[in-house]
Amino acid sequence: MSSKASGVTFLGNPLTLSGPLPAVGKPAPDAVVLDGGLKPVRLSDYRGKTVVLVTVPSLDTPVCDTETRRFNKEAAALGEKVVVLAVSMDLPFAQARWCGAAGVQRVLALSDHRDAALGTAYGVLIKELRLLARSVFVIGADGVLRYEQLVSEVTHEPDYEAVLKAVRAAL
Repeated sequence: MSSKASGVTFLGNPLTLSGPLPAVGKPAPDAVVLDGGLKPVRLSDYRGKTVVLVTVPSLDTPVCDTETRRFNKEAAALGEKVVVLAVSMDLPFAQARWCGAAGVQRVLALSDHRDAALGTAYGVLIKELRLLARSVFVIGADGVLRYEQLVSEVTHEPDYEAVLKAVRAAL
């Protein structure tokens, strides 16, 4: 697995990311993650819908909580042709508990804890922490990567407006 200096920091400290960052305009990498019942889910299972793929370090942290709640709110306005997936290294049981407590119903929380397959495939696995960097990818209904945003400081939120603009352009 390749590792690289990433330009991503945590509280100003540089981090190393594992795996290649996928290229916009190319087919989005497929990966298997786990749902709340420990059932394997492939990203390609969502082909035919526009996918907003959000990676976060942990749902149970303030910035990730705020971000996931925001995407949950936005998802309701985006309609049925869009699915929002929030992937973290959290255990599926913890994700389900957090979603229930937060009232998150329009974002599907998925776990990469078992194999870090998604983190590696999308180049967002933080080597030092074995967590996922904060990023957002928009995958068109045809499976092509339309947009990527790797947030340079893990404790910052993404640029929501840029993501929503990319989602609308992909529809």
